[in-house]
Amino acid sequence: MGISIIIICLILAAFFSGMEIAFTSANKIYLEIEKKQDDFLSRILTKLTENPSKFIAAMLIGNNVALVIYGFFMGDLILGWMAYFGLVFSDWWNILIQTLLATFVVLLTSEFFPKVFFQIYANSLIKILALPAYLFYRLFYYISTFFIWIADFVLSKFFKTEGNQIHLFSRIELGNYITEQMSTVEEDEEVDSEIQIFQNALEFSNVKARDIMTPRTEIVDIDLFDTVDDLKALFIETGYSKIIVSQNSLDDIVGYVHSFDLFKKPATIKSVLMTVEFVPETILIKDVLNLLIKKRKNVAVVLDEYGGTSGIVTIEDIVEELFGEIEDEHDLDEELIEEEIGEGKYLFSTRLDVEYLNETYKLMIPEEDSYGTLGGFIVHHTKEIPQKGDKIVIDKFHFFIEEASNKKIELVKLTIKE
Repeated sequence: MGISIIIICLILAAFFSGMEIAFTSANKIYLEIEKKQDDFLSRILTKLTENPSKFIAAMLIGNNVALVIYGFFMGDLILGWMAYFGLVFSDWWNILIQTLLATFVVLLTSEFFPKVFFQIYANSLIKILALPAYLFYRLFYYISTFFIWIADFVLSKFFKTEGNQIHLFSRIELGNYITEQMSTVEEDEEVDSEIQIFQNALEFSNVKARDIMTPRTEIVDIDLFDTVDDLKALFIETGYSKIIVSQNSLDDIVGYVHSFDLFKKPATIKSVLMTVEFVPETILIKDVLNLLIKKRKNVAVVLDEYGGTSGIVTIEDIVEELFGEIEDEHDLDEELIEEEIGEGKYLFSTRLDVEYLNETYKLMIPEEDSYGTLGGFIVHHTKEIPQKGDKIVIDKFHFFIEEASNKKIELVKLTIKE
């Protein structure tokens, strides 16, 4: 009988301590979504989470009750074993032995392992064990309410603070929930647009202008003193809705022209010229967006550290960072190549982001503020633009230049040698 009670108490103690850690470790956003499912379990979860302090207090009370009963019966059991084996000690030694053995068993079976297990699988276990947890919550409800009232009284009178604080969602919890959802999507499945937008929004605050800009080498521009007919021909040739206007070179951009303004039949390009904003490469795109909205502009010229033109960013580029690619009939389908061609061997377009390659292929390429793409990483170390057929070695990264022009690298073969 005594052993059965001990086992039951250990199971209950494991349950109470586990539910306590599961409740505090579970993703709050996940729980809120589960509570909106409108079924029996969702109603139970709603009742459990409506007052977090009382639920935690109820679990602590249940844990303490189980441990007190366990200690009483475990002490008798240990003394019985000692008497059976003829181990006779003084009262102090008996108490010490009882305490050490009982503590070791309870820590091993009802504290350490359950808490680790419940913390790892917090989201799942809090759903599975919601019903028994609610029954114990109701059982100890009035006792926990009494102790919380005492705690709140002490906090308010002596420490001048409020006891029951509102639990808000954190950015980390939202990020963890989205990561979990993304990891469950198969490669051939499409990610829900809402999940993708949330993920983009979380990453939005860390994206810099240089990460999304149209690089200098891809900017189509026209000189300020060219004719309107030249401008019209360039609009027809490119299919763009905006053309950058420069004076002498791309390092002296004076504005842009929208194709709609050609309907005004301008006499010169300058008469329909719209101004642009100038921003550094390292500025965050959220700040670029605020600046463009405040100044009622549509285009920002991104400057490098020497004041030269590095690229351009438009409102559309920033919106696409949140909502995904917005394609129109004039967008060209440029497919960036990323292919694993063997063990530790890859074929990559140099326009691919270093951060993306590290996350996708676990390459551990060093990331710095001075570059963002794979091509930038190579040029940063070579201090020049390699040509087709060149072999570049940067630590364990061995690059073979597959395609390149005199202005940029296009395609490389990467071999990783440890």
